[in-house]
Amino acid sequence: MRTGVFGGTFDPPHIAHLILADECRHQLRLERVLWVLTQTPPHKLGQEISPLDQRLALLQAALDGESAFVLSRADIDRPAPHYAVDTLRILRAEYPGDTLVYLMGGDSLRDLPSWHAPRQFAAACDEIGVMRRPGAQVELDEVTRQIPELLEKLRWVDTPLIGISASEVRRRIREGAPYRHYLPPAVAGLIASRGWYLD
Repeated sequence: MRTGVFGGTFDPPHIAHLILADECRHQLRLERVLWVLTQTPPHKLGQEISPLDQRLALLQAALDGESAFVLSRADIDRPAPHYAVDTLRILRAEYPGDTLVYLMGGDSLRDLPSWHAPRQFAAACDEIGVMRRPGAQVELDEVTRQIPELLEKLRWVDTPLIGISASEVRRRIREGAPYRHYLPPAVAGLIASRGWYLD
């Protein structure tokens, strides 16, 4: 199977996450997309992140009924640090024989040389699906000079410009601004019923 790997903190999961994942699924001919909920991403150390059980409940609500979207526990059931190269090794063992396509934004591709073990990460991927994001400049020659393993693996995905971010949704909830239509209905309902993100 062609399996996408879509990682993030999903704090909370919003409609842009679903739209981007579905565009990747369609354009890269993926049969499923694994949503990897990261406990403590190394690049967000020092940032306040909602408790794992809260984000897990919200992600489960977002993915309910989406047969091509599968929640992965690869970064949930192991201690930190959670490096992408280790996540891929776990998924490779869990899904032997699958073509693993790691999904990322152009900004992540730009920053890839600063990741933990970037060459090993690139080698562990069968393909890397890069979502083109307006305004994110990538010096591809420089990135591939540092990580030559990327050259044969990059696949580009044209995605719509969607001005929604989890931080913006959290701000709206905290300030009492409209937020419901930024989220899947089940996610919005859960947030409202539990009073999450109010402080």
